[in-house]
Amino acid sequence: MATAGHFLWEFVKAPTTTAALGPSSRALAERMAAPIPLRGDPVVVELGPGTGAFTEVIQERLAGRGRHLALELNEGWAADLGRRFGNVESVCADARAMPEVLADRGLCADVVVSGLPWAAHAPVDGVPLMRVIAESLRPDGAFAQFGYTWTSWAPPARRQRADMRAEFEETVVSRTVWGNLPPAVAYLARRPRRRE
Repeated sequence: MATAGHFLWEFVKAPTTTAALGPSSRALAERMAAPIPLRGDPVVVELGPGTGAFTEVIQERLAGRGRHLALELNEGWAADLGRRFGNVESVCADARAMPEVLADRGLCADVVVSGLPWAAHAPVDGVPLMRVIAESLRPDGAFAQFGYTWTSWAPPARRQRADMRAEFEETVVSRTVWGNLPPAVAYLARRPRRRE
């Protein structure tokens, strides 16, 4: 309950960057973490982890394997995430800094899980965030993003789905997660297209 209240307060303070009234449900988190391989040592990058609803499930799925980087723009949440999850490399940074964060560590992402709002994917200098994500992934990498069912008609949501299809060879949408408030779906994209 304290987490939900904190989330609501952050939404009131900065609705364009928080963009949700509360944390995501466990059911949605499990859908979002599904692309993480159950073997090996994958590099997982989480964008906009907020209070850690997806972080906890990602950590369970990794079970001590691989690397888990979390890029969070909210300084307080980034610090709290680092304290709560000892195996997570929590970085206070914009999602567009992902290539530099990975390069500094000599890494390439296997999976990117995004808790960012649709609006965060707007192009900057003509480059959509989806391209930054695709270029940060291995050739067989996967990307997961959630969206609320009631906003799927909105221009930012339509633009992001178009960007996803342009940057990845395969995109699929999960069934509606009715247990989330509000109901949501998970978008999964695989195999980033490589530009010449």
